[in-house]
Amino acid sequence: MEASAPGRARRGWRRSRAAGSPLSRAAVVLVFSALVLRAPPSVGYLAQLPRGIHLTQESMKIVGSPNFPVKVYVMLHQKSPHVLCVTQRLRNSELIDPSFQWHGPKGKIISENSTAQVTSTGSLVLQNFEESMSGVYTCFLEYKTTVEEVVKNLQLKYVIYAYREPRYYYQFTARYHAAPCNSIYNVSFEKKLLQILSKLVLDLSCQVFLLKSECHRVKMQRAGLQNELFFTFSVSSLDTAKGPKPCADHSCESSKRLSKAKNLIERFFNQQVEVLGRRAEPLPEIYYIEGTLQMVWINRCFPGYGMNILKHPKCPDCCVICSPGSYNSRDGIHCLQCNSSLVFGAKACL
Repeated sequence: MEASAPGRARRGWRRSRAAGSPLSRAAVVLVFSALVLRAPPSVGYLAQLPRGIHLTQESMKIVGSPNFPVKVYVMLHQKSPHVLCVTQRLRNSELIDPSFQWHGPKGKIISENSTAQVTSTGSLVLQNFEESMSGVYTCFLEYKTTVEEVVKNLQLKYVIYAYREPRYYYQFTARYHAAPCNSIYNVSFEKKLLQILSKLVLDLSCQVFLLKSECHRVKMQRAGLQNELFFTFSVSSLDTAKGPKPCADHSCESSKRLSKAKNLIERFFNQQVEVLGRRAEPLPEIYYIEGTLQMVWINRCFPGYGMNILKHPKCPDCCVICSPGSYNSRDGIHCLQCNSSLVFGAKACL
């Protein structure tokens, strides 16, 4: 038989059966491949700030504008920055007998509120930010710059948005030479493979989900028919939105942990090829077909959230809660227009 490309040649080999079941011999290859890999130590992870915002003392304090509402982004379940009841000019000025009053989506905000705090200097701080807290916040300021002048009034508006990290994940596909498609060995092998992959990425706070598993009969080039398993699975990060602190750099992003998980999985499949190449005995009934592993990077927003770099240039990579007049009913990337939607975070257009 004419030799085919490297890695595909094994698919047409004729094999005698070694002792033991097809599953047991295939499992040996899987387990050995997993043992030679070691996951790195557990990675600490924290909630992150929007990628467009750098963590500085100034960026944690937001000043208003007399000309337009200022947009503020708060990660879900996190503490907001200090929203000041002054403009940049007044912040650098002396104010005599200032009086501050805040109103939010649910009415007047009092300093004793468990989820909202108004400091003695008029700053608003929101605790454990929830979706329902998104909306327009207005501060009314009364002040004098000298003792003799009359009291001045200023009204400042802010639009405060909840946001979440996108649902980043990798989608993998891989093919295995298989037992006959109606064989229980294929089902058992599938379970064993998923167990090994899940343990492989567990220390990185990642999880593996089987998306699809199908068995097909494949006609080989210049060869006969053979059975193949087509696996499609995803590797995603466990939810870290409730981390205790904002992240000062990108080392704690879920995408970093996912990247390490991707590398482990790629090494695991490469190791299977190396183990098979060193075998003196015939190949097992079920084995990975070299070169068939493929990977796609996917990101989605949760329902009620979406990305919009034009509307939210300060938070371009964030899944920001959909504004009134828009919605996202599924795991898409963008909020869609809906004139009948009157709330933040709409998941349907009614």
